Formats: sequence, C-alpha cells, structure tokens
Amino acid sequence: MKLARFTRNGQTSLGKVVGDRVVDLSAVAPDCGHSMRRFLEQFDTLRPAAEAASEPSYALDEVTLEAPVGDASKYLAIGMNYQSHADEAAAAGVTMPKTQIWFNKQVSSITGPYHDVEVPKAGPDMVDYEAEMGVVIGKRCRHVAREDVRSVIAGYLVCNDVTARDWQFRSPTYTLGKSFDTHGPIGPWITTDDEIADPHALMLKLELNGEVRQEESTGGMLYNIFDQIEYISKVMTLEPGDVIATGTPAGVGIAASRFMKEGDVVRVSVEGLGYIENRFVNEV
Repeated sequence: MKLARFTRNGQTSLGKVVGDRVVDLSAVAPDCGHSMRRFLEQFDTLRPAAEAASEPSYALDEVTLEAPVGDASKYLAIGMNYQSHADEAAAAGVTMPKTQIWFNKQVSSITGPYHDVEVPKAGPDMVDYEAEMGVVIGKRCRHVAREDVRSVIAGYLVCNDVTARDWQFRSPTYTLGKSFDTHGPIGPWITTDDEIADPHALMLKLELNGEVRQEESTGGMLYNIFDQIEYISKVMTLEPGDVIATGTPAGVGIAASRFMKEGDVVRVSVEGLGYIENRFVNEV
C-alpha cells in the first residue's frame, strides 16, 4: 500500500494512494484522525480493512498531499553514508569518521512533498539539498537484531535533507543547520515494506531546475538500513512514525558552491517510491 495524508476542502485525512486517486481511510480508522503515527500503532489490526477500502476516493489533483507523517516523535538522519559523498567531503578537507554519524532534524522541520521550502532570513547564503531515501518505523522497538529489522519497518518514502551549511559548520553538532522550519520535506506517501523487494537496489535521483545533480543506487550506502536500525536502536527506543533519512550520495550543492535561491525547484525521486518537488522561496 501507499499510505498518505491529504487535505481536501480544508480537512486533512488519512488515505491510501491507488493509481491517480487517493482512497479516504477515515472510516477505517476513525479514532486516528489524520495521525499517521496512531494509524501505524494500530496497523496490524487496521490493515485488512485499509487494503479492502475503495471509497470514497478522490483524484490526486483534487487534493493536497501532506507530509505522510506529520506527528513523528523523531526525525533521525545518518551522515556521510555513501562513499561518493564521503569522497567529495574529503576533497573539501572533511575527515571521514570510522563509525556511523547520527544527528536529528527537529520534527518541526517536516513539511509536505510539494510544499514551498524557505530560504531563511537567518541563513540565506548556503542553503543546500540532500536527496535521501527515508525509512518509517512501524513498531515500537529497542535493541533490534539486524536480521529482524524489516519486521519493524512500516515502509519507505522520499526525503530532501535541506541543510543550512553555514549554521551546520559553525557548531560541532548538526542540529541547527538541519532543522530550519520547512527544511524537512518528505513524501509523497509511505510505500509499505512488502512492496519493496530490496530497499538497497533503488535508484535515487535529484534534479535542480530539471538538471540531474545527484544519481546513485541505494546500494551505495556504507551502512545499510539493517546496520543503521540495529545500531541506533541500541541507544533509543524507536516509535511508529519515526523517520530515518539514510544518507545522500555525491552531488550536493556545496561541492559546486551552488546554493539554493528563491525560485529554484528541487525534485527528489526514489525508484518505486515516487517523487517530491519543492520550490524554494524567501522567508517572509
């Protein structure tokens, strides 16, 4: 299934995308409102009815798709996780770490798949993009063995880990540079795990104003999804709806000193997961 959140006539609801339509799942999960987190907490119970639902449905061009998870408890991300990106960072003098690097994007940065992204007043000069595949957790878990990781994954989505590089580099931690409002576009929906045979065999691509700037298979990860979730779950409990961005390949803007300005349009796509497309606008 492709699980979504959508707004129609001012009302936001949960849905599933089928072709070019979205089926409203409000009657399937009346207690969930438009909370994907609550829906995923009950997913095993709700799934048969959700799969069977067919009406009411609306054309996708009649609705606004929202961030599939609007109430995640955590948005985590791994850095320097493609060799190609590590190599371009090393060329700029960044030392490659010997272990996984984790940071968080504040959940307040999350925005929708086709929503505007702000060039912030406080950091307008070095706003960058990072194309990533995201994982959405489906079950509350801790200390997950590598071989059990897929049992706790709800599904996958597309992320753009928008970053204010100047804010990122002025601190030993990444949080502020990664967490400006609107700098976490995700979507367009959650493709459930059963629909993806191998999450490490998908083409990831980013286009800036129609020009391809990043393109690589998710097989290029240094630490794959199983490694990541096994590692991070040693430290913290993961909850349904938590989003994990799994790393970006070479081609980020800073490598070419090409930063985002008002009017730029960035499209990120992942094979089998759809695409997100966001226009950059100056913060008012």
